[in-house]
Amino acid sequence: MTEFTDKPDYAFNPGPPPEVSRYFRNKGMRPSFSWLDVEPEEHAVAFTVAKAAKLDVVEAIKEELQRSIDEGLPFETFQKNLRPRLQTLGWWGTAEMTDPVTGELIDAQLGSPRRLRTIYRTNLRTARAAGQWERIQRTKNALPYLEYRLGPSERHRPHHEDKEYLVLPVDDPFWRKWMPPNGWGCKCWVRQLTQRQADARGGVSESPAVPTSEFRNKRTGVVSQVPQGIDPGWDRNPGDLRLRALEQVTEGKLI
Repeated sequence: MTEFTDKPDYAFNPGPPPEVSRYFRNKGMRPSFSWLDVEPEEHAVAFTVAKAAKLDVVEAIKEELQRSIDEGLPFETFQKNLRPRLQTLGWWGTAEMTDPVTGELIDAQLGSPRRLRTIYRTNLRTARAAGQWERIQRTKNALPYLEYRLGPSERHRPHHEDKEYLVLPVDDPFWRKWMPPNGWGCKCWVRQLTQRQADARGGVSESPAVPTSEFRNKRTGVVSQVPQGIDPGWDRNPGDLRLRALEQVTEGKLI
């Protein structure tokens, strides 16, 4: 009898998969005022933190995140290491900042324990997902299917609950949009399956329709269609975007 676990296929003890560490290390740095200023395609190749307009602040945060990924550090250690660096750089508490788009002077929230927790969780989850996607592409001949699974949250978004146990081929277009995490605080994950495991789960599912809603970026004016159930800005597979960006770079070099 085939045994199935409810735990993700990755662990950070004693260390992360090399793809995860490499994905984050290879990101450039992009100072920004708002998360709305950076498109998902940019997030896949550049690290950014809202209200971090100075490169030294972005660099400090990225270095400590990289250290956390490489050494498997918990949030408490990440915060302990980073907070004094940010305070020295003057990026802590609130400060008056001028919005470069609107020209409005606002009281901006810079560093805080809550912000650091969001930064830590968001970047580690997306790095894990991107690293896992690289591994999925490399091993898809032996493990050709993915199964959508819910995380350990007490409450789940209805659209995410609807996807639980969905089994689709690795290369199904569905995963270009619905590769977890799919929103702020989302803990969903995917499990890679063999043909035998997929059959034991009831076989391959029908590729579902992906209804969308219109989202207008109030800062750039760009209008896009975001799948219902996914937070704006999370509607791209970071690993897939990263691989496509690398392919474009390689093709450019060859030309």
